[in-house]
Order: sequence, then C-alpha cells, then structure tokens
Amino acid sequence: MDSIFNFLRSHLFLSLLGGFAIGAAGLAIINQPARAMSQLRPHSLFPLLTHLMAPFPMRRNRILQAVSIPLLLALATACGSDFASPVGIAQAAEGIRIAAPATRIVEPKRQQIAIFAGGCFWGVEAVFEGLKGVARVESGYAGGTRATADYDTVSTGITGHAEAVRIYYDPAVVSYNDLLHIFFSVTHDPTQLNRQGPDHGRQYRTAIFPTNATQRVAARAYITQLDKAAYWKKPIVTRIEPLSFYPAEFYHQNFMAKNPRHPYIVQWDKPKIANLKRLFPNRLR
Repeated sequence: MDSIFNFLRSHLFLSLLGGFAIGAAGLAIINQPARAMSQLRPHSLFPLLTHLMAPFPMRRNRILQAVSIPLLLALATACGSDFASPVGIAQAAEGIRIAAPATRIVEPKRQQIAIFAGGCFWGVEAVFEGLKGVARVESGYAGGTRATADYDTVSTGITGHAEAVRIYYDPAVVSYNDLLHIFFSVTHDPTQLNRQGPDHGRQYRTAIFPTNATQRVAARAYITQLDKAAYWKKPIVTRIEPLSFYPAEFYHQNFMAKNPRHPYIVQWDKPKIANLKRLFPNRLR
C-alpha cells in the first residue's frame, strides 16, 4: 500500500494525469470550429479538471500546478492544424477574376438591402463595408427563427441559420449585380458545401436571401452564368433561400475593424480584403 500511495504522490503520476487531462481537452477541442477556438480561454478548462479530480481533494492543487503549463502549451498549438498554423501565413482562398452578371436589372432609386451568407460573417462584413455606396453592414443569422438566433445556438449547426450579412446600399452607386459579383469572387468559395476555410457546419453554408423578386431573378441568373463558365472545378452549391435575418450580438459587429490583429482575422479574412483591393480597386471607398 505504501508503494501505491507514494506513486500517487509522485511526479510521474502527476505527469500521467496531466497527459490524460490534455488528451481529454484535445478531444473536445478538435471538434470545435477554429473560430470558436480563437475565443477559448485556458481558465475555461480548469473547472472541468477540478471536477475530474474531485476524488483526489488532497492532491488537487498539486495536480492543477502540474497540468497548467502543459495545458497552456497544448492550447497554443491546438486546433490543429487550421487555427494553429503561423499567423503570418494567410491560408484563405485566393480571390478569382470572374465575369460580371450579364443579366440587366432595374432597381428602385432608394436605399436597398441585400443579404448574403458565405462562411464566417466577420470577413464577409468587412469586404462589403469597404465599398462605395454601402451605407451599413450588419452581421447576423439568416434562415432560421428568431428563437434560435444567437451565436451559441446557431453554432450547433441544427437551427437552419447561416452566418450572414445584411447590406444597406445605394443602387445608384453600387448595384445588386455589383454586390453579387464581389460576393462570388472575393468573399468565399461558392463550391464548398456547409463549410468555408476552417469552419464546418450548415451555419457556414453559402446562400443568398433575396429581399425582392428582382434580386431573386438576378441571383439565379448569375449562378447559372457562373456554372456554365466553369470558373471552378466543382459546381456552385450556393442556395437561394427565403428571406429572414436577425442581427448578431454586439461583439460580432464590425469585428475586423475592432480586432485587426485577431489571429482568425489575420489568417483568413485580411486576404479577402487584399483580393478586394486587387480585383475591384474602383469600388473601394
């Protein structure tokens, strides 16, 4: 019994327990979207560890001390792959030069609204905010109900919502066709089904939510045009869906402007702005 007791007190046992804790945390981490990981804080895992160590009250403080440093190191390199790659290396898809919509449309002269979903709304919002003729852009949730329109619930991927942006624009300066052109060429990859970049789930699908019949006709025509032109190796999976939109939480609004050094922004969204400047320099403010 003494030998067993001594082992339980030993650094070897603490290291093994620390490894178990890191492994358990890792299993939870790898199933989370990279962007969600970017908001994870190490202290959020300590309550879990404390619960797991309830049978060892005398050893709790020593175990926490033993696992704290390796756990922090694990968090720094977790999310494998996608999120933990060097921040200075952009991995977002390259913008693609495609033809503008060929179908002519007539829009009202007053301010109009367009709603698009193309993966994480942070970068999509930033792209459209930089355009002449755009008065305001809101990040939000489209495709589901008001009752489930919050980030935690939408992140389950079962609400029907997609992360989306609502764009208030002046058709005399930037038309709906112009917005469609930029949406397909800069903001995302329209051939990715239920994912964009490191983010997976139906909430990251590519979709258009027309606010009137003219927009619906324009969107359908442009998708047909792009599919026939075969700019991508795979078919476009962008869906045209019924109108709905609920603004996201305050902290999601203007996220890139408020957090330009955020790792997710640097790695996945700033390349979109660079592509916007390269492909549409005359559209910028």
